[in-house]
Amino acid sequence: MAKYDIYLKPSAVKDMDKIRKHDATAIANAMETHLASAPTRESKSRIKRLKGIEDPDYRLRVGDYRVFYDVSESDAAVDVLRVMHKDETATYYEELVS
Repeated sequence: MAKYDIYLKPSAVKDMDKIRKHDATAIANAMETHLASAPTRESKSRIKRLKGIEDPDYRLRVGDYRVFYDVSESDAAVDVLRVMHKDETATYYEELVS
């Protein structure tokens, strides 16, 4: 199984800096566990492919937080675009669709 490299965009780094250290550690561990090995493997509760949105392609759920990311199969890379609390995601989705 291919190992994917995980890259955090500047917006994701800013998001992670705002999150409590305990939650940020859990998010980082989940990204390493799920995104490094199988970022496109969908599940009912953890990874979801987003439809109707061009960018980002996927969402990873980690407790009350959501990690939005794109996958480049040819480069074996995952670009993490945003990390946000679930209460902020509705506004984010509206911005993406507009």
